[in-house]
Amino acid sequence: MTLPRIDIDDPEFDVAEGEVVFYRGERFTGEVVEYQKGALVSLVTYKDGIEDGPSKEWYVEGTPRSEGVLRGGFPVGESKDWHPNGRPAARVLMSENGLRQLEITEWDDKGNLTREWRAEHG
Repeated sequence: MTLPRIDIDDPEFDVAEGEVVFYRGERFTGEVVEYQKGALVSLVTYKDGIEDGPSKEWYVEGTPRSEGVLRGGFPVGESKDWHPNGRPAARVLMSENGLRQLEITEWDDKGNLTREWRAEHG
């Protein structure tokens, strides 16, 4: 099933307090996209007005910026960020309920590891 897609600049698109998304006065289910200088820079999936599903961002020239998945507004599983030069910037692993960070790894723009953390299991 293809989800409906709207542009963040659509005059009938609105974000209420608490980050709830509305389109034409109704809580929106589908994809919200943002363009800068004609290039797709953001795609976020919503369910009943709340971020729920894949989320991706790109730099204007098309290089990936970030990707992850949200459930009920919380990041779940693995998310990744990249530097403008295309090298990995960060990898974060969240619990399946989105309430707990399990791992964080970060790199500088030359690919050198700058931070590595794992939650204590037990």
